[in-house]
Amino acid sequence: MLAVRTKLARPLCPASTHTVPCQPRVRLHPRAPVGFSHDAINTVSLKPSFDVRRRDGVCYAADDGAAEPAPLVGEDAAAFSVEQQTTKSWTLFTVLLTVVLGAIYLVWIQPGVGLADDYLGAIEALSNDNPEQAIVIILGIFALFHSGLAGLRPRGEAIIGARAYRVLFALGSLPLAIVAIVFFINHRYDGTPLWDIRGMPGVHSLVWLLNFISFYFLYPSTFNILEVAAVDKPKLHLWETGIMRITRHPQMVGQGIWCLAHTLWIGNSFMITTSAALMVHHLFGCWHGDRRLDDKYGEAFQKVKSRTSIMPFQAIWEGRQQLPPDFYKEFLRVPYAAVTAFTLGAYFVHPLMQSASFYLGW
Repeated sequence: MLAVRTKLARPLCPASTHTVPCQPRVRLHPRAPVGFSHDAINTVSLKPSFDVRRRDGVCYAADDGAAEPAPLVGEDAAAFSVEQQTTKSWTLFTVLLTVVLGAIYLVWIQPGVGLADDYLGAIEALSNDNPEQAIVIILGIFALFHSGLAGLRPRGEAIIGARAYRVLFALGSLPLAIVAIVFFINHRYDGTPLWDIRGMPGVHSLVWLLNFISFYFLYPSTFNILEVAAVDKPKLHLWETGIMRITRHPQMVGQGIWCLAHTLWIGNSFMITTSAALMVHHLFGCWHGDRRLDDKYGEAFQKVKSRTSIMPFQAIWEGRQQLPPDFYKEFLRVPYAAVTAFTLGAYFVHPLMQSASFYLGW
C-alpha cells in the first residue's frame, strides 16, 4: 500500500457543541511517486501513527506535549474580592449571626430551660442510655434533616424564596449539630477501649497534622459566608477549581481524614461507631450531591464530573484532570487563610470547648 503520513495540527477542528468529525490535514510521504494524484487520497486508508484525543469538541495529538487544561464550565472556588465587599453586608451578617445564635441559646441550649435537654433525654431513653446507640440516633436525625432539607431545596425555594429557605435550613440543622458535637465531646471516651497509642512518639503530631489537613477539604460553598447567612442570595454552586480538582466531594474526604485522626487517638468502640455513622452520611452525600447538581446543571455538571473524581487525585492520575501550572495559586486566597486561622484557633480552644460541653452536661 502506498505510504501516506498524517500530520495533526493543534487544534484540528474548532470547538463545537455538536459532534463533528475531525478532518486531518494530509501530506504525502517523501517516498510517494511523483505522479501520485492527490484526489486518490480518499481511496487510501489513513491511520495516524499516534493517538488522537478529543476534548470538548477539539482534537489534539497525544504526542505534541502535555494537554492544556480544558476551559471551565463551573465556577472558580474560593474566589474572594475585597473590592466587592460592603460594610453594610458584613454588618448585617454580624447582626443576623448574633440574633440567631442568641435565639438558639435561649430556646435550645440554655440549661434547665432549652428544649435540647428534653430532646436528648428522649434519645437516651430510646437508646437505653447506651452512648454508642445514642450517637447513632443523634447523627441519624441530623442526617435526615440536613440532607432531607437539602433535597427539598428546589421546591422549598420556589414556595418561600431562597433566603427564607436558607434560614429554615439553618434553624433546622444548627441545633441538631450542636447536640451532636456536645454529646460527642462528653462521651468520646465511653465505650470499650481497643487500643491506646497516645503515648507513642509522633502520634500526637500525626493526629494534629491529619486534623489540620482535614479542614482544607471543606466544601467551597462553606466559604460563601454571606450566602450561608442569607445576606447574599443563596445558590447551589457548580465549583470546579481548587480542592474540587483533587476530589469532587471534599467534605466527605475531609470527614474521613478527621475520623481517622480521632479514631487513632481515642481508640475505642464509641469513636469507631461515631466515625462509621459520619462516613455513612457523607458517602450518601456523594450520591445526593451529584444528583442535585445534575438536576440543576445537566450537561455542564456531566462535563465537570468527567474530569473530576470522588477518590482524591484519581482524575489527575488518569489524565482526566489537567492541572494548570499555577494550580497552587487557587489555594493562596483569603478563604483558605481564614480556614488556617480557624483550624489553629479550634485547636487552642479545645479546653474551652470541653469545659462548655461539660457544663451543659449532655
